[in-house]
Amino acid sequence: MGNIAEADFYNPKYYDNRELSWLKFNQRILNEARDTKLPLMERLSFLSITSSNLDEFFMVRVASLKDMVHAGYKKPDLAGMTPEVQLLKINEVTKKFVTDQYICLNRSLLPLLEKENIRIYDDYSKLNDEQKKFADRYFEKNIFPTLTPMAVDASRPFPLIRNKTLNIALLIKPKKGADILPGQKKKKSEPEFATVQVPSVLDRVIQLPSDDDEHIFILLEALISAHLSEIFMNYDVITSSSYRIMRNADFSIDEDDAIDLLEEIQKQLKKRQWGECIRLEVSSDIDARLLSFLKENLCIRDYDIFSINGPVDLTFLSKIPHIENRDDLYDKPFSPRKNQRITPGGDIFSDIRKGDILLKHPYESFDPVVDFIRQGAQDPNVLAIKMTLYRVSGNSPIIANLARAAENRKQVTVLVELKARFDEEHNIVWAKKLEKAGCHVIYGVVGLKTHCKTALIVRREEDGIRRYVHLGTGNYNDSTAKHYTDCGMFTCKETYGEDASSLFNMLSGYSEPRHWNKLIVAPIWMRKRFLYLIQRETENAREGRPAMIVAKMNSLCDREIIANLYEASAAGVVIHLIVRGICCLRTGIPGISDNITVTSIVGRFLEHGRIFYFKNAGAEEFYMGSADWMPRNLDKRVEVVFPVEDQILKEKLRHYLLVELSDNLKSYYMDDEGEYVRPDRRGKKTVGSQAVFMEEAEEDELGETGSKDTRIFVPVFADDNNEYDE
Repeated sequence: MGNIAEADFYNPKYYDNRELSWLKFNQRILNEARDTKLPLMERLSFLSITSSNLDEFFMVRVASLKDMVHAGYKKPDLAGMTPEVQLLKINEVTKKFVTDQYICLNRSLLPLLEKENIRIYDDYSKLNDEQKKFADRYFEKNIFPTLTPMAVDASRPFPLIRNKTLNIALLIKPKKGADILPGQKKKKSEPEFATVQVPSVLDRVIQLPSDDDEHIFILLEALISAHLSEIFMNYDVITSSSYRIMRNADFSIDEDDAIDLLEEIQKQLKKRQWGECIRLEVSSDIDARLLSFLKENLCIRDYDIFSINGPVDLTFLSKIPHIENRDDLYDKPFSPRKNQRITPGGDIFSDIRKGDILLKHPYESFDPVVDFIRQGAQDPNVLAIKMTLYRVSGNSPIIANLARAAENRKQVTVLVELKARFDEEHNIVWAKKLEKAGCHVIYGVVGLKTHCKTALIVRREEDGIRRYVHLGTGNYNDSTAKHYTDCGMFTCKETYGEDASSLFNMLSGYSEPRHWNKLIVAPIWMRKRFLYLIQRETENAREGRPAMIVAKMNSLCDREIIANLYEASAAGVVIHLIVRGICCLRTGIPGISDNITVTSIVGRFLEHGRIFYFKNAGAEEFYMGSADWMPRNLDKRVEVVFPVEDQILKEKLRHYLLVELSDNLKSYYMDDEGEYVRPDRRGKKTVGSQAVFMEEAEEDELGETGSKDTRIFVPVFADDNNEYDE
């Protein structure tokens, strides 16, 4: 690539800012909450997700930008924006987004709930007499004993307000003639500040008595606010208001100087509770005196304060109890189906020996992955089990089976990534449990996160030692596997087994191998490999050979990868990108990205898989793995991408990508302005990729396979002149 071309493809005006791109993704989720075609309770769930997403965005991404500003860091990002400019733009976009959230709640969702005789009250006064009696008893028995009211005065400084907790701020004044503690002086006229934390250990949504066809709920903070006079018995409550703060939760660890990584992370976790306050949410009707007091004591500026027109923290919407006998309010239940290559209750090792097996979650069950570890733990011929764990479920059967394997005298090596953000404490518990059972536990690699999804079982068989490998795109989490779309592959081919052994040797402290047979491993080898694959398509296009790239991932924000995609597009390579979230690449730039389409699918399940296709002049190559095209995945994590070589599996992946590219129901595409819009369905058959995959999984389980791979979709990969039809 020459200097002129390089400068052109790296021009900041061709890139979108990472943080603003993420906010566009959260906007797409909000659009699902607005979608009148979706069942009502599913819309509430999507609105809840936008709120929890925004929390993590502020605690990590906004916090990181604030750290840069404090440090005087002024280097612009790939879109040419300094940290300070990014913060200003984020603030502007986010405040409009929060306004839109509450418009959706107040003008659409709550009125629709009322039409269905479902009411969620944030005001005690709206209850009838019977409901008030129930609420009063509930408060006295369940809530009052857990409350800790805290006053602020000369002898009691402003308390530590914990991160993400919901609180009630008050102005109070001693009642005339009220008894006070010895040594305390009565205030003449100035009201005092006090605060009460809404207990996070209690259900925030409380169901009240109602008629059979009604469902009435009240929020916990509304019940507490109605009984403040009982909490502060010797005081008059002048005013009260809900508030919530977000703190900087983006901690870093100097791993080189850390004597005990586990102990150091435990220390850092505690610091999250008193990090810098970076966002304050307050009720829109808050008293000016209360707001001024909070601003001063939390050291927060006006532009970091969000005025909320409704209940603070919308994550409560996902906690509303299931409405019985109202299936119409929810998505039709779907249970993951059996994979036809795996014999129910049979020997999974025998099934794998017959050929590589592709798993597609959540359309197909995650049970075979659990069974893989379970059978390995029980099989007397299994000598060793090695596995990487990034995020696991709360009651993980995989953890239990790894512990059982160690108890059965297998050699069990588990890499538990302690630095998995917001799962650190969770993973520490699992690591200790595995160690106690006799597993050899590795706490990650110094300076890197281990994000690859790899399991290796070493088994003694009649013809010698055989290695069985599972490689995946998603976590070994049986809970999220029901909601995240991911793919995995079982194989016992020797080349994959050798690479898996080399990977675990590298992770346990052994030097990296001289070469890899099949696996593409970050951080040393993966970037170069992906650049080679993209550049090979570029050269093929220049030479008039078939050239196409289809890449599905969660995020795309690596400058070098994007620049090479731009060069490939300029050379004539047709590029289809399926990117769920962040995408810093821009489409429709003349001479730069004319041949690139970007699709984002937001549906019932969270799109999470990573699949990569390269035309390679007709000798097509498919890859899957754990890595997105982001600097952190390519340079700062241990990741694994692997080729899929079995022809049957390649055809399945081809079909998978084709269906997603054909989605015109739950997809968005990026327009020439960098905005995401719905495709025009006029005159076209409606295709929802997730619905298609659910239907196909059901048909496969019933044995009704037929010729569905081509019954709806034209195989665009076969024709290099075919463009993705918007």
